[in-house]
Amino acid sequence: MTAEAPAAPALSHGRLVPVTVHFDDLDALGLLHNARYPVLVERAWSELWAGEGFRFEGDWAAAGDACNAVKELTIGYEAPVTRPGAYAVHLWLDRLGTTGLTYGFRFCSADGVTTYARGTRVLVRLDSGTLRPAPWSEAFRTAGRALLRPTE
Repeated sequence: MTAEAPAAPALSHGRLVPVTVHFDDLDALGLLHNARYPVLVERAWSELWAGEGFRFEGDWAAAGDACNAVKELTIGYEAPVTRPGAYAVHLWLDRLGTTGLTYGFRFCSADGVTTYARGTRVLVRLDSGTLRPAPWSEAFRTAGRALLRPTE
């Protein structure tokens, strides 16, 4: 008789995006360097949005909704990542405004069970010519609504 692994928790909101921690992401103590968490989260978001058709390809004027800037980032570390390998980032939107959004994230085990870090990030959509806030497109808003965390 073999024991079955526990099932990964079902996500009530958002998406789980696979990421890889490489050996050179670890610090001198063999822990995932604190500055690498936001980079891995950004890569996961870039992959998710590219899958929805929103990407930056070198031209800010053509970037549309991909022309945005970080206004705020918070992150709390809950458990150390001590080895390279397969992990995941659980991503969702907490708020989708006219020109800004707040997303939540968990850096977690590949199956989503263990949380290593969690946080939020506020983005502002920018007009590429003026760098002033600009509204998200309706296509972006439609994709974003599918990622909203349900209100309790």
